[in-house]
Amino acid sequence: MKILALDTSGLVCTVAVTEDDRLLSEFSIQHKITHSELLLPMMEQIRDKISLDLDTVDAIAVCAGPGSFTGLRIGLATAKGLCLALEKPLIAVPTLDALAYNFYGSDCIICPMMDARRSQVYTGIYSFVPEKENDGQKEFTYKMKTVMEQAALSVEEIAEKLNSIGKKVILLGDGVPVYRDKLEKLLTVDYTCAPSHMNRQRAAALAELALIYLKKGKTVDTDSFSPEYLRASQAEREAAEKKKKNTASIDKDSVLIRDLKAEDITDAAQLEKASLNKEAWTEAQLLEASTRDDTVYLVAEKAGRIVGLCGVRNISGEGEVTNVSVAADCRNAGIAGRMLEILLLRAEKIGCRDFTLEVRAQNSPAIALYERLGFKSEGLRKGFYTEPADDAIIYWKRKTKDD
Repeated sequence: MKILALDTSGLVCTVAVTEDDRLLSEFSIQHKITHSELLLPMMEQIRDKISLDLDTVDAIAVCAGPGSFTGLRIGLATAKGLCLALEKPLIAVPTLDALAYNFYGSDCIICPMMDARRSQVYTGIYSFVPEKENDGQKEFTYKMKTVMEQAALSVEEIAEKLNSIGKKVILLGDGVPVYRDKLEKLLTVDYTCAPSHMNRQRAAALAELALIYLKKGKTVDTDSFSPEYLRASQAEREAAEKKKKNTASIDKDSVLIRDLKAEDITDAAQLEKASLNKEAWTEAQLLEASTRDDTVYLVAEKAGRIVGLCGVRNISGEGEVTNVSVAADCRNAGIAGRMLEILLLRAEKIGCRDFTLEVRAQNSPAIALYERLGFKSEGLRKGFYTEPADDAIIYWKRKTKDD
């Protein structure tokens, strides 16, 4: 069986292809380049170097979390896009499980740690148990045993758990150098820190675990799967804290404007289709657009439901507003205006100075909103829209010298 594995959960961007017991290719980079810039070029190079026909891949594997919120989104969005395009199953492996699998066969306790900030690490505790298919066999294999499920813990908490087990420990992951001095003081058991070739995420280890999952039929639903973050993102925590300060009770009608996540893609595409019909963006288009560094995509969430979507792309300093959709039952409530105000501010941070969009000539509510936000009509495209037929008005919001 052939597995294509992608891991963007941490500082390392890593891709591998395995076929049964052979590692055909592995490409890993840890450098000051974002995963969105690295991942697709790395995959293309692997494809070219080993003449990989993607149709021959049996499954796509990705880390299920925890890890970097942006990194997980990039990896999962790419994996989902491949699965949808190639009609292949998606295998999601817990991040800490894949990290621990670097030390297959070790007789030590394995404890991966990823820096989760706020004096916490994403961590788990694992060991390997030898197994034989029958007593007459000399060859044996190892089964990874989960001693403690992955969790977000303080360094003090994980050190206490390791001390209570009382066995030699191998520490690995990007959290180890961050908290090494503290671990040295807290640990009473013997331990070692993994060397550089084994202390970070490796897509090859992910692929090996994914093969075991595939043989057991452990795949996930591509459309509905979302990462296991273990805790809310910083932005979500700050929003929750601010909301808690400003109100004593939760307003069931409140709307949260936030970044589009990989797990929102299906709902966002359905919202687009309901709002725009044939002009709507597909899941594949939203997946590709949302993982780029030159875009900002936001959603409006109400009572756990995606009720709004908007996006912008930076093209040489000009922000092209590509999507503005609001659920029919939530219109005329100011959601589109709130989304766009935040979108334009966020777009300025990625280098957008001027903004443009197009709108149906007969869409008077949208036109009124855009003009209230400072957009001005600068052109007309006759017969641009179909079903129903309509002209497109081109709007611009340009910075002046005084801005």
